[in-house]
Amino acid sequence: MEKNYLKELKNPVYQIVGEAAEEMGLVAYAVGGVVRDIFLNRSSKDIDIVVVGSGIELAKATARKISPNLGVNVYKNFGTAQFTHDGIMVEFVGARKESYSHDSRKPVVEDGTLEDDQNRRDFTINALAIALNGPKKGCIIDSFHGIEDISNKLIRTPLDPDITFSDDPLRMLRAIRFASQLNFTIVPETYEAIKRNAYRLEIISKERIAEEMNKILLSPKPSIGLNLLDDSGLLIQFLPELIALKGVETINGLKHKDNFLHTLEVVDKIAMVSNNLYLIWAALFHDIAKPKTKRFDEKIGWTFHGHEFLGSKMIPGLFKRLKLPCNEKMKYVQKIVGLHLRPQALVDESITDSAVRRLLFEAGDDVDDLMLLCEADITSKNMAKVKRYLDNFAIVRQKFIEIEEKDKIRNWRPPIDGELIMQTFGLKPSREVGTIKDAVCNAILDGVIENTYAAASQMMVEEGVKLGFSVVQLPPPEPPKTAEEKENKEESE
Repeated sequence: MEKNYLKELKNPVYQIVGEAAEEMGLVAYAVGGVVRDIFLNRSSKDIDIVVVGSGIELAKATARKISPNLGVNVYKNFGTAQFTHDGIMVEFVGARKESYSHDSRKPVVEDGTLEDDQNRRDFTINALAIALNGPKKGCIIDSFHGIEDISNKLIRTPLDPDITFSDDPLRMLRAIRFASQLNFTIVPETYEAIKRNAYRLEIISKERIAEEMNKILLSPKPSIGLNLLDDSGLLIQFLPELIALKGVETINGLKHKDNFLHTLEVVDKIAMVSNNLYLIWAALFHDIAKPKTKRFDEKIGWTFHGHEFLGSKMIPGLFKRLKLPCNEKMKYVQKIVGLHLRPQALVDESITDSAVRRLLFEAGDDVDDLMLLCEADITSKNMAKVKRYLDNFAIVRQKFIEIEEKDKIRNWRPPIDGELIMQTFGLKPSREVGTIKDAVCNAILDGVIENTYAAASQMMVEEGVKLGFSVVQLPPPEPPKTAEEKENKEESE
């Protein structure tokens, strides 16, 4: 007697779908990831339903059974419908077969059988279905031995992999993503097909590529996926800058490390201690400018001077090309890449408080993430050297604590702003306003003047006079109210 898998489908929506399908004279199936994850002991968020018939009509009928007010999103062109219930996305599609043109991953869709629908699935592990009603209710339909492949930790396509990947090249990235997430092996015939079809990635949008890259980077060990992307010929299609990190060069018996392998090790170490996606991106890009800054010095060997600064400047272009968010996330990665060498310079006992204060100011709330990257960046196989570096970074962390407790400099803003400078000297927005503000800010960070409004406003006047400006309005004895303070005052009145 076959096992009844309905009890493995915990969400009550499955029972409601089965009842609605029964009433309509249709047969519905739970498919894809939710079935696969039963055998992986993982929880699934989304629910995918295939019905031999109209997925749109079944979605509407199910929604009505749940609540008369539950809205359904219908996509007639694709024959799909979906709704969200208790935070879970439930998507319905009619069983279908697909055909593709060579220059598009958008298929021509026709109604089909469950077998047709399973044929179009990307991998055998995703071509599993559980009948929610009908004569096989509760049974698993496993036409391609997907359960066996899950047990053996294998990724293969249900049909000819060359056709599967040529039809939809995104599936190549998905294969590598699953291998990285699950630590599965891509079977040789499937992997060789990825290599043969890697060039087909050119028809995939950068948004979809970035989406798969994000999932690879959030894998328990991202280097599994990154190595596969490199070896298969996919990585060079969209991130040739990483490929440029590969290799070792030797001159006069002196060689540098393979910066590609080093980068993968750093990424893995970050992934072990943080699930911050953009910190992992920063780890991936932290040495991205080393190929452009590599030089050989007869006295000291290989150098990569300024790679952190140039790397930081490269981030906007990389994010724009990959269609990653060009917002605060990008600026965060820029900051971390640009600062990743700075903490090591703070180890020396002779380093001044002002140097520590300045880094705290520049890093702000991201200083702890910066330190995680610095610590992950130690990939030496010399354990004594590793211990020395980690001990040094522990000293830096302590210096941060001491300076922060004393000066409260993290996320600090100078006591004066551009508006006060313009009022004092009767200026319009200009470079000179920024020059005065920077001079005051740097004086406070360097400990030249106290971090007070009185000291800052006095220096502001002095710096403006040095530039040849006349005071048209003396700064008030008390700091001007900020917009927030004014708002709070008005509310209290």
